[in-house]
This record gives sequence, structure tokens and C-alpha cells, in this order.
Amino acid sequence: MDGETRTGVFWDAVRGEAPVPPAAATLGFEFVEVDPDRGTIELAFTATEAFTNPAGNVLGAFVAAMLYDTVGPALIATLDPDQFQSTLDLNTRFLRPTRPGRKLGHGRIVHRSGDLAHLAAELTEPDGTLIATATATARVIPLTEARNAV
Repeated sequence: MDGETRTGVFWDAVRGEAPVPPAAATLGFEFVEVDPDRGTIELAFTATEAFTNPAGNVLGAFVAAMLYDTVGPALIATLDPDQFQSTLDLNTRFLRPTRPGRKLGHGRIVHRSGDLAHLAAELTEPDGTLIATATATARVIPLTEARNAV
């Protein structure tokens, strides 16, 4: 990771110099590894009992949120400090139920052309068991427009 030489809000959070966004903190978000040159990222999440459905499994919406918080940072890690990303769609496939605990998010840029990027992610158990996958399309936007992105 060359986060020591990169600047911006994202990299400040990677280095622990700034907090992660509140939604990410709710998911127990933790940086594991990021390679902006390859467009890949590995993150960890901690699913708590508060995330469970009546059967005791992590609700799919939280699984999708973990995947969402994996694909976005995979792209953000490659952007200039004055850029951000706006997710246009997220498609999630739930492969098996999961219980509370640590989960790993593996994200990557599949293809980028201009301001559009196609992204993918997998959520796994620490032993590598695949829980869910996602694909997404995102648009690179100026950071100043991030609050008003469509």
C-alpha cells in the first residue's frame, strides 16, 4: 500500500488519522489491505447481534451494506483527492446465511472507462467460505458534487 504518499479523506482514514464514516463504523469497518495500482481492496467488518434476523442470521441488508462499503472504497482508493464516486447500481447475490462475527470484503475494479467504473466484491467468512457477491457500476464525480450526486 502506498497510502503514506497519497492524500485525501480516504487515505487519512486508511492511516487512522481520521475516523471512517459513521455508516462504515456501524458495520465494524476495518482496513486490511489496499492496492490502488491494481484497483483492489480488502476490508473486514464485524457483524454484531444487532444485525440479525429472527433466525439469528445476519440480515441480508447488512450483508449488502458490507459489499457496498467494499466496492466503493476499491474505486475511491484510485481517485485523486478532489474526486469521489457515486454508485449507480449494486447487484447482490446471497449464497449462504452467515452468523454474527468477522467478515472479509474483497473488492476490485473490473473495468474503468472515463468516469464510469464496473466493480465487483465478495464477502467471505475468515476461513474463505463465500457468503455473498456483488457487482456495481459507479461514476467518478468531483468531491464538491458528492453531496448532490444523482
